[in-house]
Amino acid sequence: MQVESVSKRSKYRWYVMAVIFIGYVVCMADRSNIGTLLPFISDEFHISNTQKGAISSFFFLGYAISQIPAGLVMAKTGTRKLVSMAIFAFSLITFFMGFTTTVVVLLVLRLLLGLMEGPTPVGMTSTINNWFPAKEKGTATGFYIASTQFAPIIVPPLVVLIATNWGWRSVFFVLAVPGAIMAIVWYLVVRDHPSQSKFVNQAELDYITSEEVTASKDRVEAPWLTRIDRLIRRRDIETLDTNGKVLGSWNIWGDTLAYFFMNNVLYGMLTWIPSYLVAERGYDFIKMGFVASAPAIGGLIGALCGGVISDRVFNGRRKPTMLLTAFFTAVMFVAVLTVPQNTVLIVGSLALTGFFLNVGWPMFTAYAMGLTSSKTYPFAISIINSGGNLGGFFAPIIVGMLLDRTGSYTVAFSYFVVVLLIAFVLLISLTEPRAQKAAVAADEMLLEKAQA
Repeated sequence: MQVESVSKRSKYRWYVMAVIFIGYVVCMADRSNIGTLLPFISDEFHISNTQKGAISSFFFLGYAISQIPAGLVMAKTGTRKLVSMAIFAFSLITFFMGFTTTVVVLLVLRLLLGLMEGPTPVGMTSTINNWFPAKEKGTATGFYIASTQFAPIIVPPLVVLIATNWGWRSVFFVLAVPGAIMAIVWYLVVRDHPSQSKFVNQAELDYITSEEVTASKDRVEAPWLTRIDRLIRRRDIETLDTNGKVLGSWNIWGDTLAYFFMNNVLYGMLTWIPSYLVAERGYDFIKMGFVASAPAIGGLIGALCGGVISDRVFNGRRKPTMLLTAFFTAVMFVAVLTVPQNTVLIVGSLALTGFFLNVGWPMFTAYAMGLTSSKTYPFAISIINSGGNLGGFFAPIIVGMLLDRTGSYTVAFSYFVVVLLIAFVLLISLTEPRAQKAAVAADEMLLEKAQA
């Protein structure tokens, strides 16, 4: 009977995952186009490297500010309406950016873009937490993070094509359209909890909730994982079932700080790799558009692999791939700075940098799922995203200032190596949580409430 029930369960959660993936591709396209556009904007406005960094950074200031309020609101009202409104609002701001005539206006609109987009990652990761069992949370989060890398693969060539043929302002008009469509799609397809969807049958609902309890204990673990557990400090810990406990948790704040330094690297790369390829490596705009996609191609593969590795190889442990990401990305950045002037080698080193940067990236989000309940996760992830994405605010400006002071990309990009090693040390200090039945019980109470 059990086999028959399992075979008949719906799989609507993966349709929801598809909407999350496409929705966040749109988010990333709207925020990341600026890196490819900076050489075009610089030619028209004649701005310094510090000013170029500020144009990128102001998005992340607004992005960080809006996430904690969004997390508090979503914990009470759900994600569906707020995410739909956020997607539509930031798409509207993107459209208005096409009318920019001064750097000041562009800075203000980038700030507003961040404010409007901030609620989307909180809502999307909270949706994953509600819609997927523990054994699939890492894999699902990997798909979500993969969307952040899929956009930079397609965006640079598309942006260069539009900008060179119709002007850089036309890029914003074109990219605003998919967001308006996805705002409607999200509202129609996604619900706060699977129990609220008519497309989810009881078998799938039981699978999503009951597997929370059995996911860890049903697995036969290899002996080498015991040694890994000592390294990553795996143990039973108290569920963070109130916002006060979330605020008092070093694991949350340590994850936030490490994520802050990782975002320094991710968004520093998105902002400055295109300019680096033009100024330091001598590529023209067209070739730059394709070479600049290399980190994202590697990142897409890394994010997809990382989620599966965390769930299936490390049996739900999140810290191992996080540690691998911090250490080996630092190693690869040294390679990027020293590789000879050869397109194959440059593309290869950038692709491997993107791969290692993203193989553990999904776990900075999934890690908090093991610490919290469904009730407190939106607040926890809003702290992690808010503090983490401040790295996206500081890094472009810091790199721009280093370039203006030294004129050396080697000095400027060495900053990334330093912050990656700091992140590695911070990650070692975190505790790896075991499966939490207390959190499951709290989630099941929410489910019963939703069904009633």
